[in-house]
Amino acid sequence: MPRLDEQAAGVYIISVTPFTDAGALDLAGTGRLVDFYLERGATGLTILGIMGEAPKLSASESLDFTREVLRCTAGRVPVVVGVSSPGFAAIGELSRAVMDAGAAGVMVAPQTAARTDDAIVGYFRMVVETLGDIPWVLQDYPMASGVQISVPVIRRVIETMPSCVMVKHEDWPGLAKLSALRAMADLRRVSVLVGTGGLFLPEKLRRGADGAMTGFSYPEMMAGIYAAHVAGDDQRAADIFDAYLPLVRYEQQAGAGLAVRKHILHQRGAIGSSAQRRPVVGLSPADISDIEFLVARQTRRLQAQSLT
Repeated sequence: MPRLDEQAAGVYIISVTPFTDAGALDLAGTGRLVDFYLERGATGLTILGIMGEAPKLSASESLDFTREVLRCTAGRVPVVVGVSSPGFAAIGELSRAVMDAGAAGVMVAPQTAARTDDAIVGYFRMVVETLGDIPWVLQDYPMASGVQISVPVIRRVIETMPSCVMVKHEDWPGLAKLSALRAMADLRRVSVLVGTGGLFLPEKLRRGADGAMTGFSYPEMMAGIYAAHVAGDDQRAADIFDAYLPLVRYEQQAGAGLAVRKHILHQRGAIGSSAQRRPVVGLSPADISDIEFLVARQTRRLQAQSLT
């Protein structure tokens, strides 16, 4: 599989990590999950992200899961691996191992202690020293990291660190930031894929994003929006988004979002269990009733508008 580069585009699904009901890593069920994502339009996969419960895995489990995903994708799509860690030794060790196994690149978020512009740039310089020539994704997700990365800082990283080939743009909503980044005509153009469950995907595509790197229990929504945008039909892209919006919003709840996503993926047959690793936020009967209502409503809207 070729390495990740600045031309990356499309829908890179942030994958959940499947577990058994007992909480063990479900390697046997990984192929089913990979096929589910690819059959619904994913052009890439990103694993070991925040919604992939990466901090809940041991180092050996992280590598075992990565190898199984790579075996199941069999080179059909690029795979990006989240390697963020408090220590550079762990970042370097996992990065080298996953690249040797066939990953296309890695994703790194800033350390929470990096609070000033110079500190953030300095941190990513150390990341590059650790990674060598491995292509990497700058994860800009201040709601999770607590680190605000300004446009000038992103510019400094892109200008001085050629191995940074992508920005995962998850600021909230971040529309002005994306516009400012794309307005820099003199700056090396890197891929920008957007997150936050696709909540602002139509707007961000129109402002210059190259696609999505996020999770949602209906990946075909993001694939459909992206395909419509590329075809020049932003009205259809907006119609698809509107049909899924109530469930997208519900799945973006802080804390419970992963439980909602895994519940729906289990219901759709993508994973054998909705189990999470501890600490766990569970769903109440009222939550499940909400989900059933929203799924049924979504199905009716898609059928009524012939968007399926």
